[in-house]
Amino acid sequence: MVSPTPTRLLKPLKLQIPTGEIQIDPPVVLAPMAGITNAAFRLLCREQGAGLFVSEMVTARALVERHPETLRMITPGKGEFPRSVQLYAVDPIVVGQAVTMLGRENLADHIDLNFGCPVPKVTRKGGGAALPYKRKLFSAIVESVVKSAKPFGIPVTVKMRIGIDSDHITYLEAGESAAKLGASWVSLHARTAAQMYSGKAQWDAIGRLVEHLAPYGTPVLGNGDIWSGADAINMVEQSGCHGVVVGRGCLGRPWLFAELVAAFEGREIPQQPTLREVAQIMVRHGELLGEYFEDEFRAARDLRKHMAWYLKGFRVGSEIRAALAMIENIEQLRNLLGEIEQQPYPVALGEQPRGRSSSIRTIALPDKWLDDPDEYAQIEVEDLVSGG
Repeated sequence: MVSPTPTRLLKPLKLQIPTGEIQIDPPVVLAPMAGITNAAFRLLCREQGAGLFVSEMVTARALVERHPETLRMITPGKGEFPRSVQLYAVDPIVVGQAVTMLGRENLADHIDLNFGCPVPKVTRKGGGAALPYKRKLFSAIVESVVKSAKPFGIPVTVKMRIGIDSDHITYLEAGESAAKLGASWVSLHARTAAQMYSGKAQWDAIGRLVEHLAPYGTPVLGNGDIWSGADAINMVEQSGCHGVVVGRGCLGRPWLFAELVAAFEGREIPQQPTLREVAQIMVRHGELLGEYFEDEFRAARDLRKHMAWYLKGFRVGSEIRAALAMIENIEQLRNLLGEIEQQPYPVALGEQPRGRSSSIRTIALPDKWLDDPDEYAQIEVEDLVSGG
């Protein structure tokens, strides 16, 4: 249990959106996670009281081409405000078109740019965590989004990693560029792309970015290895960051947001839920997915991936675990959960790392991507402008 802090640890984050200035209080953000943070999961986490919830990452080109599933992904949940959309792009012209579309059609209140995704299908195209290395292309994309969003009063934020690997560190220069171009804040996942989700996050890098961007008045949010309220407090105290971004830590534990709210407000941390209470949250999650997909089987299928996270550390028989991984409707979920004996929360295991894990790896990149941080990007932007 976290010892309550005597006063509020962080000030609210201010965000100027189309309808006026709002405060993100507490400054706790749900990180976008592919296949996880749909509107149903965002609502489940919102019910725990944290500040801002960002959509799953969508590509700018898919938005411009109006792919039906992409449009579904950015549709806000019931009562969701502000509406935050995370964009992935490698083309400053196309991303500008996507932002203009979002503004004209009133589809977003806030845009977050993804420069942190380390998965091969993104980096091998020069996107995600690979892109900040091409500093001119990075600046062109951020500038295009900020300029396109300005007429609609939509704020732009940037999320990134430390760099491609330990030999190609980009976060200080990229963060400064984003600050100069008008980003409302910068979020840093304190790992390189090569680290993926392995090892420990380098919170000292968050502190260096805080110092580096202080002259611009640009807030920095920290991301990486927040599994409890104590972790969030430690990150803030060690780095001086202005807020935190939570991803894998809330997988199977959406109540983590209630814990973070209490920790930052200096209140006593709520007790961890019993198995019966976790089961109620799982059913609630399934019901929200049913409303989101308007298809109970699809909802049940989507919920399957969450089972191991929700039940991590609990004593559950192998047959029930196998059956939970194959549920076809919410009634099956209720019945199976009812067969598991009541248990207290397994704190020792429940707060351990979860979600994707990996070892350090070589990042897939376009051919000759690392030859020069300027030359390739300059050619690329010129080609894009000429329609090449």
